[in-house]
Amino acid sequence: MSDLSDIKATDQRTPPSSETPSTRYLAVTHEVINQPTELADYNLYTSDVALREATAREGAAWADTSLQAFGARIGTAGYLELGHLANKYPPELDTHDRFGYRVDLVRFHPAYHTLMTTAIEEGLHASPWTDPGPGAHVARAARCYLHGQVDAGHGCPITMTFAVVPSLRLQPSLASLWEPRITTRIYDPRNVPAAQKSGLTMGMAMTEKQGGSDVRANTTRAWPTGAEGSGEAYELVGHKWFVSAPMCDGFLALAHAGGGLSCFLVPRWRPDGTKNPMQLQRLKKKMGNASNASSEVELRGALGWMVGPEGKGVRTIIEMVAMTRFDCMVGSSAGMRMAVSQALHHCRQRKAFGALLVDQPLMRNVLADLALESEAATTLSMRFARAMDSRADEHENFLVRIGTAVAKYWICKRTPQHAFEAMECIGGSGVM
Repeated sequence: MSDLSDIKATDQRTPPSSETPSTRYLAVTHEVINQPTELADYNLYTSDVALREATAREGAAWADTSLQAFGARIGTAGYLELGHLANKYPPELDTHDRFGYRVDLVRFHPAYHTLMTTAIEEGLHASPWTDPGPGAHVARAARCYLHGQVDAGHGCPITMTFAVVPSLRLQPSLASLWEPRITTRIYDPRNVPAAQKSGLTMGMAMTEKQGGSDVRANTTRAWPTGAEGSGEAYELVGHKWFVSAPMCDGFLALAHAGGGLSCFLVPRWRPDGTKNPMQLQRLKKKMGNASNASSEVELRGALGWMVGPEGKGVRTIIEMVAMTRFDCMVGSSAGMRMAVSQALHHCRQRKAFGALLVDQPLMRNVLADLALESEAATTLSMRFARAMDSRADEHENFLVRIGTAVAKYWICKRTPQHAFEAMECIGGSGVM
């Protein structure tokens, strides 16, 4: 009884003025100190001197005002949170509905759809095609670079939708039907036939497990449903090992026809409103890029129309490949920029051994290296954007055709190492 009496007596005492109920019972264990604030509510564009200088230097100074507004809009804490949510809750695949009907439906978190809506309304998928002119590719690249710092995954369908146009134009009969809805600034994620939609997104289906990047090792076959040749209908049978963004409305796919490896436009739905047998087998498990759905697909007599000459599939699709390589440069440069931004933000607030990390000589060297490589990737990407704006010039055209592959290789190769180093600047929290 004495213990209970003591507790009761203690409860009835008046606490000293410096003591509160929470501290008496140790509910407050410590004060959070020496930790940085969240990097948010800043302008991604105006804070990036290298990007602003490159945008002006490469011919898109006219876009500065709109880029400032865009950078402020997507730099808010609420908008940056969209990227976090889209990756925290990755896409899920429903092959069938609850009644047993085949649907091949990929479900995304609403944050992903918001990112897609912004990207398409801002013209990241089509502005150089709908509004060509000096600096058109440069201005688009700057927007992609900024939006890619919020989330990389949604950039895959945006890139492929952008990149499909030059290849599709090689088959005017198909381009006249598809391009107006590909380039419109309307995002419509519904899983319905293309004819029922005002805005379309596009994908690509090349890779097979036995060949990888050696697409001539593909085994997918295409048989004509009637007449043969460019623009005609075929049915495709085969298995594609990597098809990213399988919720797109149409895909350029490679398959062997009678005259050799050819390119085909394969829609998700047939014109009669029935489901095209382009069946999703599973979504890939990935180390990163979680917000983007990558899948394995079986083509079980899927309807498609030949794009370009028979037997010239690689030549037909290579323009799309070149454009996607360019966007890989831009997207990887965006990743570098966000990495160095996070590292600098952390090191300007975190102290160790009596000084801010940013003031420690060895850390300053590391941060300088990170900033230098990030700015170099940005500068190179924007230079190639100018080359894309100037392809009428033979030198610039060759630069795009040859240099894009080299630059894409180097920037993409360096980006993971750059991220590792930035993570080390932040320490354990960077890894987590």
